[in-house]
Amino acid sequence: MRSPASLWPCLLCLAPFLAPGQEKPAPQSTASIIGTVVDVQHNTIPAAVVSIQGASSAEQAILRTNNDGFFAFRDLRPGVTYHVSITASGFAAWTSAATVLKPGQELDLKNIQLDIAVVQTTVSAMTLDQIGTEEVHIEEKQRIVGIFPNFYVTYNSNPAPLTTKLKFELALRSTIDPVNILSAAAFAGFNQAADTPDYRQGAKGYGQRLGAGLADGFTSSMIGGAMLPSLFHQDPRYFYQGTGTVGSRVRHVFAFSVLCKGDNGRWQFNYSGVGGDLASGAISDLYYPPTNRDAANLFYNAALAAAGRVANNLAQEFVFRKLTPSAKKHP
Repeated sequence: MRSPASLWPCLLCLAPFLAPGQEKPAPQSTASIIGTVVDVQHNTIPAAVVSIQGASSAEQAILRTNNDGFFAFRDLRPGVTYHVSITASGFAAWTSAATVLKPGQELDLKNIQLDIAVVQTTVSAMTLDQIGTEEVHIEEKQRIVGIFPNFYVTYNSNPAPLTTKLKFELALRSTIDPVNILSAAAFAGFNQAADTPDYRQGAKGYGQRLGAGLADGFTSSMIGGAMLPSLFHQDPRYFYQGTGTVGSRVRHVFAFSVLCKGDNGRWQFNYSGVGGDLASGAISDLYYPPTNRDAANLFYNAALAAAGRVANNLAQEFVFRKLTPSAKKHP
């Protein structure tokens, strides 16, 4: 038989249960968050990624919706602020408001509706510059029958706008092209034979006509092809149409005699081309003979240049592409 002293350890173990008015506290009840993810047409979205964020890393979890778009987070600690975020391929992200759960609560998040994601394609200015540079480099290789420059036409249906640098590059490339210089020399010979402008005959007269022709080409290209297009934000190139009826293509040609495309892609009055013709003609008064320096001559030459644009554009639309080998690479 045990002594009373040997029974004390057992009695001490039973004391909490024997003491009057003492009860063991019940465990705190956990909580839950559930929901169903749908699109704007109320179709369920399976395999959507659902994440929950609490105050600490221990209160974070990620799961996917089932085939019915349903999800459930169980055993959540009450009294903690939670956010639920949902993402799915092709849909905009969704985030709940801050939620604090009560013990034993099962919160059903209503109206979880994902919108279709808005796809925004942004082309940076640098990328446009690169595209425009590549297009100009292609245009600088365009030559009729592989010889005569055909730089000022784009066969691209939606070309990139030219920067100021590219406009000056194209104008300078056209001015210093050896074939254009030789063409100016040939026209100086024709003018020598026709005795126009009113320079003297002989080698000196030919040199004056050649110099005048080169100067005309330089001022026309740099002012009408670079300076004014940069000032007015206009594209100096001819935009090849190539499709449609003959009538629509002819109308396109005549429109380009007085109109042009702006850098914003819209039709505009061709201030650059018309202004370039007038400015070039006015500057020519500095080196043409006095008998060729009147206003009538200035506007006659400007009208002649406009008519030349029409003739060139007609050839561009119906002839030159077929004779430009590199143009066959364009769609």
